[in-house]
Amino acid sequence: MPQLDELLQQISKLDRAEREQLVRALARDDAGMIDRPPAFHSIVATPEVCGGEARFVRTRIPVWTVERMRQLGMSDAEILRSFPTLNASDLAEARAYAASFPDEIAKAIRENEEA
Repeated sequence: MPQLDELLQQISKLDRAEREQLVRALARDDAGMIDRPPAFHSIVATPEVCGGEARFVRTRIPVWTVERMRQLGMSDAEILRSFPTLNASDLAEARAYAASFPDEIAKAIRENEEA
């Protein structure tokens, strides 16, 4: 498939931020390329970053980390002080994501705490 090969070549030349933009655009277009609902605009999962776990865009902060901090009683203000690159809307998306994918988040927390 020459067109596919050409597209893959072009994608390989993109930097990380451009690839993340492409992933978000594909999700918004409901192209069936990723398994994350388009409602989570600040959350991505890419195989080569953070082991493919859901994380905040342009960061290496996994969603499970923020959810675990919340479970341990930290306030949003404390979490934001710990991660100054995040904002309140990121935390709201993380909360919604954790509610939508509770098994995924619980498994990530369990695996990372056992390590």
